[in-house]
Amino acid sequence: MANQKIFAGPRIRRVRNAKGLTQTAMAEGLGISPSYLNLIERNQRPLTVPLILKLASVYKVDPDELQGEAGLSLQALREVFSDPLLSGELPGEQELVDVAEAAPNAAAALVKLYRAYREQADRMSDLSEMLAREGRTTAISAARLPIDEVREVFERRAAHFPSIEEEAESFHKLLEPGDDLAGAIKAWLRREHGIVVRVLPVATMPNWRRRYDRHSQRLFISERLSPADQLREIAMEACLLRMSVAIAAEIEALKFSGNEARRLARFELGRYAAHALMMPYQAFFAAAERARYDLDVLRSRFGVSFEQAANRLVTLGRAGASGVPFFMLEVDNAGNRFRKAGVQGFPQSRFGGGCPKLAVHAAFAQPGQILVEAVEMPDGAEFLTVARTLEGPQGAFGERPRRTALLIGCDLAFRDSVVYGAALAGTSVKTAGVSSPALTPIGPACRLCERAGCLARAEPPVTRPLGLDEMVTGLSAFDFQ
Repeated sequence: MANQKIFAGPRIRRVRNAKGLTQTAMAEGLGISPSYLNLIERNQRPLTVPLILKLASVYKVDPDELQGEAGLSLQALREVFSDPLLSGELPGEQELVDVAEAAPNAAAALVKLYRAYREQADRMSDLSEMLAREGRTTAISAARLPIDEVREVFERRAAHFPSIEEEAESFHKLLEPGDDLAGAIKAWLRREHGIVVRVLPVATMPNWRRRYDRHSQRLFISERLSPADQLREIAMEACLLRMSVAIAAEIEALKFSGNEARRLARFELGRYAAHALMMPYQAFFAAAERARYDLDVLRSRFGVSFEQAANRLVTLGRAGASGVPFFMLEVDNAGNRFRKAGVQGFPQSRFGGGCPKLAVHAAFAQPGQILVEAVEMPDGAEFLTVARTLEGPQGAFGERPRRTALLIGCDLAFRDSVVYGAALAGTSVKTAGVSSPALTPIGPACRLCERAGCLARAEPPVTRPLGLDEMVTGLSAFDFQ
């Protein structure tokens, strides 16, 4: 406490009023002047350690309560006002501090109301998704962050942009990179734009992957990144310069609602263009067909990472030269989703991606290993899935590395076209309505899944009433009728 100023005026005032004391009487008991107590109650003076100890001995005030109450209320209020619906309502945090200090009961009520609102919004979102799966559109919507809007737009369309692909192929021919694409891009940046690329140490760039300094015309890349990720950052900068017109046209066609969403979309399309430049469509498509979509072969052949090769696979949707229609999902070990995409649009209605039984979650227990599995949705749709962990930027000693897991999948009917299908010996496509026992039964998010007796269930389905029979307990943590 000695290192942290504690302002607890409203709480001191409540203690005094509860005991029926005047400021003069309480000040006398604490051994301070009434004017000093008045300043404390108006948060113009902090509590000192001797005064806190005096409050504890004379008026039986818990010292932890003096510090904890406002802290908890303030953190909860931050959660409320970070919601997109309210994020622009307060000019700064001081008003939150004032509310938490002066009216903690009202603050707690506000937080309770907000959490009830979020629960109802989540339920409405679940029901909306369920209706959409059945082909019925709804007008249900909620306040969204720009990143949510961008994700939704990209996830619900085919992950293929013909105009950017053409620009990338043209750019690749212009560069004539041979076996040194990174060198060719650096030379082009210097020749055409006067930009020099430098790889800087961690101590110089502790928080950035890439930074462009307009004044010195230098592009800085962090040494934390792998060679493949360094190449992507350099390629992104070049593509955003070379393909600015094509990228702007695609963003305009996607009709985003705000400038921040458009900036995020520009980043995503820059990333897409970088992959298209690093792995030109025709060459990559031909190599993928010959290698039967073996990601390890493809990443070695093009000098890219596993994640970059997987991202490129889901974009092979060119008319007349389309590959196996893959979809992709990337999550971290807490279940947070980073990306969903697919050649034909991520199959929302047939593959949920939120099931804890998916191998993408088990991959964290076997880092670096490729896990192949055949899965079946409740509606009978069957998929081949491939999961593997990804290592993020290299950390210094003592830093915990960033690790995510990637799942790439396709309809099980394509198993013979994909090298990973060989790992599914004994698994066959459903015949006459009967599924192979080797198929793993999965579902969408638990709140939308009606599989009974699921050991992995984390929440009850919103579509069924809970089973409250005290005489019967099912295998699932949440029984339902």
